[in-house]
Amino acid sequence: MTTGGHITLTRECSAIEIPSGAPAKLPAGAGVRVMQFLGSSYTIASDYGLFRIDVKDADALGLTPPAPRQAAPPQDREFSEQMVWDQLKTVYDPEIPVNIADLGLIYSCEAKPLEGGGRCIDIKMAMTAPGCGMGNVLKADVENKLASLPSVKEVHVEIVFDPPWGPARMSDAAKLQLGFDL
Repeated sequence: MTTGGHITLTRECSAIEIPSGAPAKLPAGAGVRVMQFLGSSYTIASDYGLFRIDVKDADALGLTPPAPRQAAPPQDREFSEQMVWDQLKTVYDPEIPVNIADLGLIYSCEAKPLEGGGRCIDIKMAMTAPGCGMGNVLKADVENKLASLPSVKEVHVEIVFDPPWGPARMSDAAKLQLGFDL
């Protein structure tokens, strides 16, 4: 998808303000530019600031979202820890074009069986900045993605601030993508 071109919203659209995480409504007729589309949302810039628009509202942007790239629906496969990491790699920071796993925001990930059957996934994750208002938005993204996995009955995501996140936690691929020296 091409980014940066001017688009006029065809209808009022729900959005999340970046970086505050505050819900917002963008009016029909507002001019915006798509900065990136990763995961399941668009990051757009407008005269009102930066916003995240969910893929379900792509029509307001006059866009058709690409088809999901998943080979087989998670519920049609046997649970594995690799599935958890694959799902985490579909959640993106709205300001940085790198997924949260490669950014090093996932501090711990534990999948354990529940007594009554199924699994519980416990995640501890950080934000790139302590005051990031998008924490609850990214937390909800992780919870929703992991809850869709087979046999997962519970997902607990905790935002942690100790130790503080730093670029050293990023994968080599993320560092290369963002222009960091290795």
